[in-house]
Amino acid sequence: MRGRIAIASLIAITAPAASVPAQAQQYPNRPITLVVPLPPGGTNDIMARVVGERLSQTLGQQVIVENRAAGGSGTVATRQVAKSAPDGYTLLLSYTSTFATAPSMYRNIGYDVRKDFAPIGLIASAPSLVLAHQSLPARNVPELIALIKQHGNPFQYGSPGVGTVNHLAAEMFAREAGIKLMQIPYRGSNPLASDLIGGHVKLGFNPIPVSRSGIEGGLVRALAVTSLKRSSLLANVPTLAESGLPGFDVTLRYGISAPAGTPRAVVERLNKELNAALATESVRTRIVQEGAEPVPISPEEYAADIDREETRWSAVIKSIGIQPE
Repeated sequence: MRGRIAIASLIAITAPAASVPAQAQQYPNRPITLVVPLPPGGTNDIMARVVGERLSQTLGQQVIVENRAAGGSGTVATRQVAKSAPDGYTLLLSYTSTFATAPSMYRNIGYDVRKDFAPIGLIASAPSLVLAHQSLPARNVPELIALIKQHGNPFQYGSPGVGTVNHLAAEMFAREAGIKLMQIPYRGSNPLASDLIGGHVKLGFNPIPVSRSGIEGGLVRALAVTSLKRSSLLANVPTLAESGLPGFDVTLRYGISAPAGTPRAVVERLNKELNAALATESVRTRIVQEGAEPVPISPEEYAADIDREETRWSAVIKSIGIQPE
């Protein structure tokens, strides 16, 4: 009798621990929603769909990419995901604007990037481009800086919008180069790309994907990339660090996060499958075609990256003097 009681007690004690791996093995048992907090068609959307297709295959359940253009430059949908059930079935395409710059751009975004999310992993990072219309007599960054200094007055440049990483990259560039720039904010990357091609604005900071047609058509000149490393897609374009601004490094970062409280076993499973997807030739090729570079890292490394990026951009925004809305 005592033996039976002892065995029963042991089962009762070990049952909760044993149930954890069992739950992990069962995950996922229904479709997963990957929320992109912006309209379809942009780089965020493309990144989500590229990895989502592969994860659907390896997880054995469909990963549904859901675009939620709820406003606030992606912060509204990001807040919605933060408040979702932490069960691994609602994920977020987390990126630089919502995780690094938005906390300093808005007075109350309704979420804390460090406390309200469980980082899963990075997908990729991508630089911006320093672009010049063909009529601008500057073939490289040193010539551009000399031209702007000679111009005297603040030189106009286009950005996809106030507070975007491209805007902030331009302001960092001006500060480090010792020049004066005047922003012409556009409502997105595509309108800016069109005006650069048309020569309505002579200088711009814009992502690679929307800039390729102008570059390939010889209408727009890529003077530099903003990352520390050259883009594999535009290997002949030097970095700003190579062009006289040592250490200059600005990239857009795309990752996947879940609501805080998501079981560790689920986070680890998703991270494992995400990194495996990034190692496949098909996924890597599609990411590189968007001017980005795959970045497979651990959840802990992504958490550190989020912290580092938010800290950095907070300081930049304050130094530029942008007041939160």
